[in-house]
Amino acid sequence: MKIIEEKISVSELKKIAENSFGDFVKAVVDIEREIMVIDAELHSDEEALLLQEGSIQNDLWGINIYPFNEADKMIEFDSMINIRPRQGNRSRGVEDSEIRNKILNIIKKNIVD
Repeated sequence: MKIIEEKISVSELKKIAENSFGDFVKAVVDIEREIMVIDAELHSDEEALLLQEGSIQNDLWGINIYPFNEADKMIEFDSMINIRPRQGNRSRGVEDSEIRNKILNIIKKNIVD
């Protein structure tokens, strides 16, 4: 697992994907601290690492990054950790468009060509 606080290249993500799931990398994004963790078998492992590092549960969202796709099709909002009825999120996706936009902005800031 790797905490991304600065930029990571698409080519680096491709290597990580090839060594794990083949075409994607699991990630958990902290929308307040604007950091993410990548490269684990489970989103819950990444979530646990961020919680250990001081993140707050309500700020953590699981996504999948497909580095071989075009930029507008690179992010998939799908993770079991996203099911949070108490926060109004009843699916594995991210239902709140404001939260989705925060995630996308963090991804744009941290992933470079």
